[in-house]
Amino acid sequence: MADVMPQLHVRQDSPYTLPNERYEALRAVLHDVGGQIDVPAPLLEKGEEAWEMNTYVTCECLGWRGHWNSEMRRRAENDLGATLYFGLPYYARWITVATKTLIDKSLIRQDDLAAKIDEVRERLRAQRADSLVAAGSGQGGR
Repeated sequence: MADVMPQLHVRQDSPYTLPNERYEALRAVLHDVGGQIDVPAPLLEKGEEAWEMNTYVTCECLGWRGHWNSEMRRRAENDLGATLYFGLPYYARWITVATKTLIDKSLIRQDDLAAKIDEVRERLRAQRADSLVAAGSGQGGR
């Protein structure tokens, strides 16, 4: 893409004056990845994790409550930009755009969300610590 990216000072008044490679690069949009060159990727079987299913159900409930629909979700995912779109796992994109949608629609406040995230992180940290203590005490009796 860097090789065909237009320079700021180059006048581009119509597609007819652009080289074909540059024209194709400028026409490519994030969600239109079909036919673009990529390296082969192996198909890896992967079970869904609990957070992924929770994300799916949450997003479906948002649709059922009329806060968004699948087209709005897809559009919001496309608007994330290439770095986030390709850098996040599938359901991480879903929960990211669900969060943004809820904040944009003033259904939740960003500081309330941040406080809840901190609360959940602390609860998970405590659970992990308790698990380590329990595992350590079980080995001491041998």
